[in-house]
Amino acid sequence: MSLGPGSEDHLTPAARRALDESQLVVGYRTYVDLIKPILRNQEVVATGMRQELERVRVALDRALAGETVSLVSSGDAGIYGMAGLVLEMCRAQGISLSPEPDGFQITFVPGVPAFAAAGSLLGAPLMHDFAAISLSDLLTPWDVIEKRVRCAAEGDFVINLYNPKSKRRDWQIGRVREILLESRDGSTPVGIVSRATREGEKVAITDLENMLSFPIDMQTVIIVGNSRTFTHGSFMVTPRGYLDKYEVEELVGS
Repeated sequence: MSLGPGSEDHLTPAARRALDESQLVVGYRTYVDLIKPILRNQEVVATGMRQELERVRVALDRALAGETVSLVSSGDAGIYGMAGLVLEMCRAQGISLSPEPDGFQITFVPGVPAFAAAGSLLGAPLMHDFAAISLSDLLTPWDVIEKRVRCAAEGDFVINLYNPKSKRRDWQIGRVREILLESRDGSTPVGIVSRATREGEKVAITDLENMLSFPIDMQTVIIVGNSRTFTHGSFMVTPRGYLDKYEVEELVGS
């Protein structure tokens, strides 16, 4: 199930009900800590980074034993979350999923993804077509990531960059900036949001030329505008094209 970007205000009612009905809550320790204030008497299994397989195994084993289990992900579980791994392991282990009430059931509870939370803080940068690309090469070869960045840039997509930098991966974001500058002007607006909607939240709007002068880590989402994105006051805007389609006077008055 999905926790949203982190704050209790952005946890959906469906997600809260799922937690309330669970006997066991399993998740990455940092994310479980975010929801501890609203947990009641649920058993909690929290593990560290790179222990995704262990978390899924525990969740599936306990669910197959008849318990109601919530395996939690930040943002939306189906966007860089645990949903895919759960289904992959079900297939690998031959676990049948049934829509029947007495069969083994899995429900995916949606949540507010990180790029949506970041976009809301930046204004309206995602009003037209966009791509989301993770810069973590732990599971995806770097040459594949570079290809995706280059194709998205050449296609003039607004680009959401996940996992842009960590202590061990500190050069990738600089390389991505170089690739983006091959097809985009250095004045292209860039939004940098860390820890959206939770403690320590930071929001900055800069441009492609200067983006590396801002703090960036694994809890940062970077939104790079397209060729038409502009800034207005403290916001980014990617126009959908309404003012091109209709007479300006019709919208704002003569």
